[in-house]
Amino acid sequence: MARVAPFETEEEGIDEVVVKIYRCATVVKGGRRFSFGSLVVAGDRNGHVGVGYGKSKEVPSSVEKGKKIATQNMVEIKLAGGTLPHRIIGRSGASKVVMIPASPGTGVIAGSSVRAVLELAGVHDVLTKSYGSNSPKNLVHATFSGLRQLVSREEIERLRGVKLVG
Repeated sequence: MARVAPFETEEEGIDEVVVKIYRCATVVKGGRRFSFGSLVVAGDRNGHVGVGYGKSKEVPSSVEKGKKIATQNMVEIKLAGGTLPHRIIGRSGASKVVMIPASPGTGVIAGSSVRAVLELAGVHDVLTKSYGSNSPKNLVHATFSGLRQLVSREEIERLRGVKLVG
């Protein structure tokens, strides 16, 4: 998949969702010192989505870094109307997410972490099931890696040199 050029959030209509904020503490001589990590998903709800993880000593700056990284990592997703062109399995760490195309009107049947990625990618009808670790970081990356593997019907026909029936 080719990377998409970074988008400007205000002009291009990019939406962001903060999936989770992680708090990390390091113990020093005077007590605990906290830092924060923000898992952010950005997308235009029209076939482009990206994931970013920003770290900082304050929450707002970690969210801003996450947004910036997510917009830089945006990729184009091959969709078939409002759903996926075929069944796909995404893996990351100990998480596995199975995404199955659904008929129009089904909606996005998914947990909150997976739903954020799919909705910002522009998927309207899909069934999902997650296996293994339910860590939001792993689920988001598994969903993102699955969406990057999607191939359109025309691309399959071109690669195989045949016309698909059905």
